[in-house]
Amino acid sequence: MQPQNSLLSATGTTIFTVMSALALEHGAINLGQGFPDYDGPEDVIEAAAAALRDGRNQYPPLTGVPELRQAVAAHNRRFYGIEADPASEVVVTSGATEAITACLMAVLNPGDECVLIEPLYDTYLPVVKLLGAVPKLVRLSPPDWALPRAELAAAFGPRTKAILLNTPMNPTGKVFTTAELAFLAELIRRHDCYAICDEVYEHLTFDGWRHIPLMTLPGMRERCMRIGSAGKTFSLTGWKVGYITCDRSLAGNVAKAHQNLTFTTAPNLQRGVAVGLMKEDAYFAGLSAQLQAKRDRLARGLAAIGFGVLPTQGSYFITTDVRPLGFNGDDVAFCRTITEEAKVTAIPVTAFYASAEAPSHYARFAFCKGEAVLDEALERLRAWAAGRGRQLTAAAG
Repeated sequence: MQPQNSLLSATGTTIFTVMSALALEHGAINLGQGFPDYDGPEDVIEAAAAALRDGRNQYPPLTGVPELRQAVAAHNRRFYGIEADPASEVVVTSGATEAITACLMAVLNPGDECVLIEPLYDTYLPVVKLLGAVPKLVRLSPPDWALPRAELAAAFGPRTKAILLNTPMNPTGKVFTTAELAFLAELIRRHDCYAICDEVYEHLTFDGWRHIPLMTLPGMRERCMRIGSAGKTFSLTGWKVGYITCDRSLAGNVAKAHQNLTFTTAPNLQRGVAVGLMKEDAYFAGLSAQLQAKRDRLARGLAAIGFGVLPTQGSYFITTDVRPLGFNGDDVAFCRTITEEAKVTAIPVTAFYASAEAPSHYARFAFCKGEAVLDEALERLRAWAAGRGRQLTAAAG
């Protein structure tokens, strides 16, 4: 048999699949994968259900149903002052992961360089490589995840075609500051390149932090492809509805990439999301407040157990330092151990690094769960840590 695609063959099963399967095997509470255990807004779900029965179940337009494209444009204007033509500057995709792929496909040629910031979502690097482009990795370091400006500037060069920026950032919980975005924008202008902006957690920010789209900065309107996600904004991750806002000069290629990936997205789900994006401001503020309360609940509990808890300004996730617990092993071993012994699952943060010598003592917990689930997970971890402490004391004696 001829060899198959070497990059895909060398790519392991995603850590989320591995840890979720382990959680199921051991009856663990899964705080690894970032999906809520509750449903989204009832009116959004009802709109999608009603749309199944209105006789419009054939192929919708390639770039999305008009209602959703108009809602995306209105949402951009309402929250960020971004003016976009819904007919020529919005493309609806089957989830944000497809949107990321379509945007990369739209601008990258083989041999082009694409700047990626570690730690990073695990689909970024394989897609860049599948397109024949060259990733240039820049690392943020815990606990503050500050942007290393000299290293970032050095990653840009004459072959740089794009940067992929995630803010609010998974897994760090970082929200990029105005000053950091301005520095990025200057590099992008200087090197005449594009920005793929993964902004799926745009409404999930805490403690007064506000998301600022890179697209709103001077000179960025024509260079940015801004990606949103109904899954994150409406707690409906299984719907897989994403949307891209970009200049009409980019939208044509983005749409062609989408055409060759999935062609279109379920029309009833698109109509449901259109209802969601037009909800009152109070919904979006309430979403942030509710998740901040969950973040605080989990953070307090983990700190009380002995974890080092890093700040989280946005997203679904808390990053913790496991060293204070006295665990002898790396983050992968730790996450397997607590899944098997404490019956709680987290994700090792090394899974979000591609380059060598990644910090190996951090675990990521998702807090987008019901309060009772978070409390039970904390109780299990508390009991496990107490039992482990007794074992260590006995061994030392």
